[in-house]
Amino acid sequence: MRKTYLANLMVGNVMLHNLHWNVEGKAFKQIHEYLEFLYDDAFAKYDEVAERMKMDGKMPTASIKEYMADTDMKELEVRAYSIEEALKEAKNYLEHMRELALKIRSEADEKDEFAWVNLMEDHVAGYDKQIWFMNQSLV
Repeated sequence: MRKTYLANLMVGNVMLHNLHWNVEGKAFKQIHEYLEFLYDDAFAKYDEVAERMKMDGKMPTASIKEYMADTDMKELEVRAYSIEEALKEAKNYLEHMRELALKIRSEADEKDEFAWVNLMEDHVAGYDKQIWFMNQSLV
């Protein structure tokens, strides 16, 4: 599950870049910049997870081939996205990552892996905030 989470962070980073580059609409600048914030955050989480794996004596995957084998996500088509489409795609990604982080947190709690519990709780809190922002924007 942790390998999937790591792969999803990288694949999601590419997906968020796709949306960032290809979003169109009246609120372009705001959404373009917001999507940049999201992919920067995904990359920070990606680095945290890989470093946590290393601290646990595990080798994190670090190749596109392995990420594509480990991910449970599909890549987005490269095309123009409306503001609403871009926010909905980004929200779907964050909701999926939130659920995966909750599963990892629960599994880590059962094993008394407190560093993983704390890390995933931080990630879930971040996802919750961004999902709330998107829900308010999609009203």
